[in-house]
Amino acid sequence: MFEKGYQVLITQSNESYESEIKNVKTLVDNMVDGLIISLSSESKNTDYYQTLIDKGFPIVFFNRVNSKLKSSKILFNDYKWALFATEHLITQGYKNIVHLEGLESLTLSKERKRGFIDAHKKYKIELTSNHFIKSGFTIESGKATAELMIKNNQIPNAIFASCDPPAIGAMMVFKENGYKIPTDIAFVGFTESKLAGLINPPLTSVMQPTHDIGVEAAKMLLDQIENPHAYLPQTIILNGTLNIRESSVKII
Repeated sequence: MFEKGYQVLITQSNESYESEIKNVKTLVDNMVDGLIISLSSESKNTDYYQTLIDKGFPIVFFNRVNSKLKSSKILFNDYKWALFATEHLITQGYKNIVHLEGLESLTLSKERKRGFIDAHKKYKIELTSNHFIKSGFTIESGKATAELMIKNNQIPNAIFASCDPPAIGAMMVFKENGYKIPTDIAFVGFTESKLAGLINPPLTSVMQPTHDIGVEAAKMLLDQIENPHAYLPQTIILNGTLNIRESSVKII
């Protein structure tokens, strides 16, 4: 962006929809040329964004997107890597796996859940409603989920979380209650957070190509800004890596 003569402003919502919309409106009111956005975990109403899109305002969504918005998007192949991550657990011998779901309004949550389901179908392992828990995206939500599992004595062999924080929160609680990881319960996360490699044991997680996501999003936005009448919305899907660590490798 700098090479093209544009300045970059960065705002954070801290997962608040109210803050997100306030930030975006402030930027638009100050006549920025375009926006690159990853929706907050609270973002369910996308009417304001659709209004901007209908007016032809240059906008690109990445990572956390809403499929209903007819705009350019940079996506990660969440389905493929959720399937691979779940398959990794299954081939390690874990058959009773619980999925900590993300928000239903986000495409990535739906795709990661779909990958989890299809991995079980591939290995002919039956799933019930007990294998799905809505847990959100925070360490605190993961802790609450683990505490409820222990209280109800419903402990799975493994947990596949829609992102790293709830997996890490759940790991903390299980460790505090004397469970050994991965002997008693294994964990796989998603997004390769900084904590994934620091927690003990280190967390297996899917790493996304964050640099490539940023580069492609910037290219898309510049194309919209410089070719406003000829531009058509497009979607780019990128791939990643499953970083396998001690939290999911079964000890025989």
